[in-house]
Amino acid sequence: MAELKTKPNDQNVEEFLKKVENSRKRNDSFEILNLMREVTQEEPIMWGDSIVGFGSYHYKYASGREGDWFQIGFSPRKQSLTIYIVPEIERFEEILNRLGKFRTGKSCLYINKLQDINILTLKELMEESIKNLREQYIEP
Repeated sequence: MAELKTKPNDQNVEEFLKKVENSRKRNDSFEILNLMREVTQEEPIMWGDSIVGFGSYHYKYASGREGDWFQIGFSPRKQSLTIYIVPEIERFEEILNRLGKFRTGKSCLYINKLQDINILTLKELMEESIKNLREQYIEP
């Protein structure tokens, strides 16, 4: 079975974010960084070259595939800010309906700029995502 390439490392998160070329995206990234710190009560860690993650958990699928991943994270991608939320993001439809302008992937939220969304609703989504993930994968 292939090993995951995206792993935690000791790259400095704030130095990484300071290098984001687009100033709006850089500022939005620092705002998301602070919001995720508040929601998770964790310090950020770089995962791979471009993902900022908070916390971690071990998952194991019925297929036998297993690994470690961050509980919540983000990446200031060229196209948009990518926010990594719990798998099955569609279960949060009621919150998503109040969020604003965004796109979703399997477990990602794609935002062009923070002013396109309601930041309090984003915080609520993050809190629910973390709560759900911890209930499902992390023992007390």
